[in-house]
Amino acid sequence: MNNSETRKNPFMEPYETLHNTTPFNKIIFEDYEEAFMEGIRRDNEEIDKIVNNPEEPTFYNTISVEDKSKGPHYYDLLDRVSTVFSCMMSAETNDDLEALAQKLSPILTQHGNDVIFNKKLFERVKHVYDHHGELTPEEQTLLEKEYDAFVRSGALLDEEDKDKLRQLTEEVSMLTLQFSQNLLKENKAYTLHITDKALLDGLPDTAIEAAAQTAAERKLEGWVFTLDYPSYSPFMSYSTQRALREQMYMARNTECIHDNTENNLKICQKLVNLRREMAQLLGYQTYADYVLKHRMAGNVDNVYKLLNDLIDAYKPTAVKEVEALEEKARKMEGADFKLEPWDFSFYAHKLQMERYNLDAEMLRPYFQLDKVIDGVFGLAGKLYGISFKENKDIPVYHPDVKAYEVFDEDGSFLAVFYADFYPRDGKQGGAWMTEFQGQHINRKGENTRPHVSVVMNFTKPTETKPALLTLSEVETFLHEFGHSLHGMLANTRFESLSGTNVWWDFVEMPSQFMENYSTEKEFLRTFAFHYQTGESIPDDLIDRILQSRNFNVAYACMRQVSFGLLDMAYYTQDKEFTEDIIPFEKKAWAKAMVTEQRTDTCMTVQFSHIMAGGYAAGYYSYKWAEVLDADAFSMFKKNGIFDKKTAQSLRDNVLSKGGTENPMILYKRFRGQEPTIEALLERNGISKS
Repeated sequence: MNNSETRKNPFMEPYETLHNTTPFNKIIFEDYEEAFMEGIRRDNEEIDKIVNNPEEPTFYNTISVEDKSKGPHYYDLLDRVSTVFSCMMSAETNDDLEALAQKLSPILTQHGNDVIFNKKLFERVKHVYDHHGELTPEEQTLLEKEYDAFVRSGALLDEEDKDKLRQLTEEVSMLTLQFSQNLLKENKAYTLHITDKALLDGLPDTAIEAAAQTAAERKLEGWVFTLDYPSYSPFMSYSTQRALREQMYMARNTECIHDNTENNLKICQKLVNLRREMAQLLGYQTYADYVLKHRMAGNVDNVYKLLNDLIDAYKPTAVKEVEALEEKARKMEGADFKLEPWDFSFYAHKLQMERYNLDAEMLRPYFQLDKVIDGVFGLAGKLYGISFKENKDIPVYHPDVKAYEVFDEDGSFLAVFYADFYPRDGKQGGAWMTEFQGQHINRKGENTRPHVSVVMNFTKPTETKPALLTLSEVETFLHEFGHSLHGMLANTRFESLSGTNVWWDFVEMPSQFMENYSTEKEFLRTFAFHYQTGESIPDDLIDRILQSRNFNVAYACMRQVSFGLLDMAYYTQDKEFTEDIIPFEKKAWAKAMVTEQRTDTCMTVQFSHIMAGGYAAGYYSYKWAEVLDADAFSMFKKNGIFDKKTAQSLRDNVLSKGGTENPMILYKRFRGQEPTIEALLERNGISKS
């Protein structure tokens, strides 16, 4: 008997690994499709059992169903394979996975539609919704979430409209996948290959060494720069070669608008129209109205109020910040010099050096990744009493990935934490948190603990240096770690309500809250040691970090607000959207712009958050959550940044509760009042005068 006949698909067997972790080392490409198809079959089988149950529908036989016959190895196969496949598509994809995703997308969308349009299943859910007995607040939340999911997905529509909605959702699913694949291909297709050492003028040693390593990996002479952030950002900030900065900038900002198969212009236009059609079919005027019904903001007017309030508060300062940059550039280059977008980071760096004698490269030696990891883990220990222990026996999906066991203060097992730090060819840009297993408690009281993962694109180690991060990268680590804490500290009954399963404009609060620590002296003192000498980061350097914290902060705020305006402009459309994307984009965010706009670049076609991610009609969430995180951190500034009592309150009232109640109720239990914008304005040094 050959090996293929005896081998079993690991997705369809008990994992039998430490903490039931995913056996990445046993999974092969062929396992995915087989597990997806079997998962769909099992899903349908379970739904048939619920639908054909002769007993009266109840919360426990319809909404919260557990099959005890499957024993301790019970799992949702479709969810199990989906979470792994989704991670691979983002963090370690290849042509085979991309092709399989294209094949599976309509099948999975159809299955989702089959479930949501199952009339008998909805009738049982509706019966429970209309006739349930006494429920706990968490049970009530789950019931409302389940019922609303059916209604918001078309369960009350007639058959003709259900078919139309099914068609629309399938098309959206395919287009979002195509959007992401196009963007990844365009991003990876461009490189700047330099063979003349003189063209490296101005670049720090870390950037030069990393570019040499990239060239060597590609079997090229010289130096290779890419559009990945750790390569792109230093080049734009330090290179004295203006023509090359322009080339890099234009390569990045014209992705997916070229006349080729990766063009996303028509895809974006279609996605806007498809989502509007879906919303109107469900009885909403716009897609934004549909989305905001289940957000803290509540409606379009409240979103625009936030964005306009921020424009009023920050734009005058942002204009002054840009004027200061222009003045600095003219002093250096002459009175006729015109500041272009590819000049912004370069002269911002020069001005920051002039004002504060500080730049990212000065800080790198103190931000060795291994020490930053110790610092971030130590922060979690100081706040919540939890500890991390690397375990190399836990399988990972790439050698770069580290796996840790996480333990609570009493020594009990809390979670598995994975960290994937460096860019590579099969990996999307940016940073994100994901889960391989969500936390939940069954009716026997058994608490299934979560397996969470953070994926980032940090500066890689070289032959002569360990991975040395910028302050911005440290902030990114803290941000994604904040998301992971939301997952790891979860303690709810139902997986669909645990951890980060909260309203979208609340999900960024725990992550952005953690960013506050990046410039706190007491925190920096715990890990920021020079990688060669072991010297602690000097007080003078920390003082300069604090002084420069709000450097160009208003400009950065206007940039985020402009993205929010663009998002809302697309998803408040109530008629067919026929305008050309590029001029529409420029008009949509003009109110927040403080620099001259170019007509030959486009953000929309690479704006994954609102086109292919979960932020359509929700990008304002970052600023909404920033108000919350500043307000929350003001409690720690008052009581002590490591104050365990305040941290315990945050854990008990917010982080452990997931989406079990309205987020404002949870937040007010922690804070004692609703948040105000004042803490954010104070943190940023902005006044409304």
